[in-house]
Amino acid sequence: MARVRMAFGDGVSTIAPAGAPSVLDAECGVDVLVLEVLGGHLTWNLLSPQHLPAAVVDDLDAAGEWLWAVFGEQVAVAADERWTGDLDAESTLPELVTDARRLAYAHWAARWWPASVIDGIAALDPRLLESDIATLTERCELLVDGADAELPVLLPTTSVARQSDYALAAGGEQADGLIVARGVGGWDWRGCPPGLVDASERSVSWEVVRESGTTLVTVRAAAAPEVGSPVPTHLRPRAALGVDGSTRAEIDLTLVGDAWVGGGKVPMDTVGTVDIRVPGVGKTGVTAAADDATVRQHLRDLARVRLARAADTDATGFDTPLLAEIAAATSDEDF
Repeated sequence: MARVRMAFGDGVSTIAPAGAPSVLDAECGVDVLVLEVLGGHLTWNLLSPQHLPAAVVDDLDAAGEWLWAVFGEQVAVAADERWTGDLDAESTLPELVTDARRLAYAHWAARWWPASVIDGIAALDPRLLESDIATLTERCELLVDGADAELPVLLPTTSVARQSDYALAAGGEQADGLIVARGVGGWDWRGCPPGLVDASERSVSWEVVRESGTTLVTVRAAAAPEVGSPVPTHLRPRAALGVDGSTRAEIDLTLVGDAWVGGGKVPMDTVGTVDIRVPGVGKTGVTAAADDATVRQHLRDLARVRLARAADTDATGFDTPLLAEIAAATSDEDF
């Protein structure tokens, strides 16, 4: 049983445990699970053990089909009466809530799973992930609606890169001239579609060289383990170069072997930070906030834990591994 806060007004109703994220938040973090349901959305924090989701409802009549199942009869009656306040909630169908969270997690994994050769986190097979989503969607028929009732469209895959034959993005031939700056770091995952760039905090490297009165920059970003090739032009990432939070220049990147590589002439004061993004995807800032890097590390830790216990056939509840995780954990690939 959990305590939830109920609020109704302005055409939008909320039912949420204390501290739970919702789709009404100013920005949805990469650690938030979201599921589109009849009449609204359910959200969970992936890093929290909280079983009950937060619900944002814009159609109470449609949501009435599942409110009782997710939050219990007392909350369903209070919602029907547009009651505001705190109530104890307990799922009438806890198995449905578990399946809903696992479905939201599977959709999250299709978008945010931190696959990385550098960090040794295996990629998930998109075909198995689609199978997981299809199975869970059927189990959640009472709830699911809209885009989340459909299978995701994922990038095609090719062979998986291995640590043994992977060239770190920071490597390569040394440039001539005077090296005036260089760096290695991560990137804001919200800036690219899945399956393009390695999710490590060490996947992006850059080097600024002064030569014959010209300033040249070279940027390398490690490719994701299963990047499709060729990648359509509109999905190819670019390097955003900036200073003090503002973008000063952008460099087109081309897939060369296991890395996205690009370079060109830039003004001397252009490069302070480097981020990787696909035009039109995510926010327009140059770099993610420092706490975003901390969240990304927590998600990598979670991925490692889930892979380590993926072969545990006794796992139950929302921690039950997906078929895609089991396959990744038992793969012979050298991650």
